[in-house]
Amino acid sequence: MNEKLEVPLEAAARLLRQANRIVCLTGAGVSAESGVATFRTGTDNQSDALWARFDPQQLASQEGFAANPGMVWQWYMHRLMAVESAKPNDGHRALAQLEHNVPSFTVVTQNVDDLHERGGSRRVLHLHGRINRFRCNVCGFEHELLPGEKRAARPPRCLSCSGAVRPDVVWFGEPLPGRILDKAWHESERCDVFLIVGTSGVVYPAAHLPLVAQHHGAALIEINPELTQLSDRADVCLPARSGILLPRLLQLVTELQSA
Repeated sequence: MNEKLEVPLEAAARLLRQANRIVCLTGAGVSAESGVATFRTGTDNQSDALWARFDPQQLASQEGFAANPGMVWQWYMHRLMAVESAKPNDGHRALAQLEHNVPSFTVVTQNVDDLHERGGSRRVLHLHGRINRFRCNVCGFEHELLPGEKRAARPPRCLSCSGAVRPDVVWFGEPLPGRILDKAWHESERCDVFLIVGTSGVVYPAAHLPLVAQHHGAALIEINPELTQLSDRADVCLPARSGILLPRLLQLVTELQSA
């Protein structure tokens, strides 16, 4: 651990130790540490590189799905299988442990994977949907994916209306799920500390949430390897990978509680 981080780490630990309500906003950087390709950059994996030549907006939009449903379906199945093979990292597990240290802890994630849940977090709000859930693109009827459908050339048909089935994620141009966003907004207004982890802070309305929390008196703690548009607003800025820093932060909080 970088010695220069110890002082701000201790400051962050004190804020967390005193908090009764914590909200943690997570972004692609958290999942990337588990080997999950970020939406645009991919990984060194050869199959990820194969998809890198496609414009994500063409693959994650109603227009793209209408023009080439087979290609969109295959891309999402590729991403789903990558998520299923990934494992929660130390950052995921540290957040889950931190949840036990305060009366109220809510993870608000922009990620569509289930790594937070598999890491032990119990209260997770998915702003952008979940890649392992499916619904009809026409009537919204929920679809339970069959094993053979993962490798199908085209999306399955809805059992209710015969429309094309799609992953239950938010595409470009689509609104976020209102009920989930309302809950995230509500929790942000009530929290004492707002953690910002592994996100660039440029995707809205998610990037509004820490500002909402700060407006209502919450302290902001940012954990990200690089500075972001939210760094200047943070009370504590910790430029490091979450998988390395969060376990150390959890250790400090636990020590303060035991003192």
